[in-house]
Amino acid sequence: MASEFRLFSLGFLLFILVNNAICQEEDGTRNALVPAMFIFGDSLIDNGNNNNLPSLAKANYFPYGIDFNGGPTGRFSNGYTMVDVIAQLLGLPLIPPYTEASGDQMRFGINYASAAAGILDITGRNFVGRIPFNQQISNFESTVNQIRSNLGVSDVGEALAKSIFFVGMGSNDYLNNYLMPNYNTKNQYNAQQFASLLVQQYNQQLMRLYNLGARKFVIGGVGLMGCIPSILAQSQNGACSDEVNQLVLPFHNNVRSMLNNFNTNLPGSKFVYIDIRNMFQDLLTNYRQYGFSEINNGCCGVGRNRGQITCLPFQTPCQNREQFIFWDAFHPTEAVNILFGRKAFNGGLDVVYPINIQQLATL
Repeated sequence: MASEFRLFSLGFLLFILVNNAICQEEDGTRNALVPAMFIFGDSLIDNGNNNNLPSLAKANYFPYGIDFNGGPTGRFSNGYTMVDVIAQLLGLPLIPPYTEASGDQMRFGINYASAAAGILDITGRNFVGRIPFNQQISNFESTVNQIRSNLGVSDVGEALAKSIFFVGMGSNDYLNNYLMPNYNTKNQYNAQQFASLLVQQYNQQLMRLYNLGARKFVIGGVGLMGCIPSILAQSQNGACSDEVNQLVLPFHNNVRSMLNNFNTNLPGSKFVYIDIRNMFQDLLTNYRQYGFSEINNGCCGVGRNRGQITCLPFQTPCQNREQFIFWDAFHPTEAVNILFGRKAFNGGLDVVYPINIQQLATL
């Protein structure tokens, strides 16, 4: 019954997408640059999809959300995530999570992202419950298949083609797979081989979304994972792990090549890449110019760099959160998410290319 209700509700969403001009006029979003945004990813952009899963990867407790209007929601931050910022810059409301939204709430898109999720299905199994990228796409696919049978292919296709599809995957395939001692992955693949495996799968997954009607893609890259508090806490000198950063570099490069190929060969599509790695490098180098003072410690966590154990329920976080780059052992603060979201929206080729999100939306 629950699944039937969700399908009905999602069908209702796409029906409204087709008629969104009227809806936007009525509720003040008539200046929205796109009809909707659909979001796929992991804990960096999850906003509550893990709340009701039997999962160890949850953030629906204080002090998560301490600076978010309404408190903890399942966002792995003290406040906004990067996709929250981008949604507002596009003129959209905050996009609701797939597992909790219904009816009119979903008019402007759905967030399918799930903490601990990866490109590979086996990624994140230490956290038990999570929704891997393949399943996130399947959730979206079931929606599209039903509504196409009711409304027809052309109307739905036109609405989806104008919408933004934001995808941010890959971090967990390293942090909660390759680098985990109870996984055998590192014994099976070297850095380049693993990157090739991931991008081969990623290619097929993005093609699934393209075949379902997605045309305007925004792909968030992986950051400098060797510099997060969880990794810093394992260092004897507290420095970024060059080994981890070099491990992830082939994936970064292969994703860029894949997207260049898509932009050349997939008719009617546009793939935008957010260079999170470059954003973080710039931020860590020039952090004082951006108003930050703490670059090595999490605002909320336990142990060295406050990164050995991530933020615990009802733990007291730092007071000057706007000066911290990292909120917990793994995730940035709202201040960083706002900075990166704005750069992705209207930044230059050093951080987002071949065009920025604002330019993509107006195509």
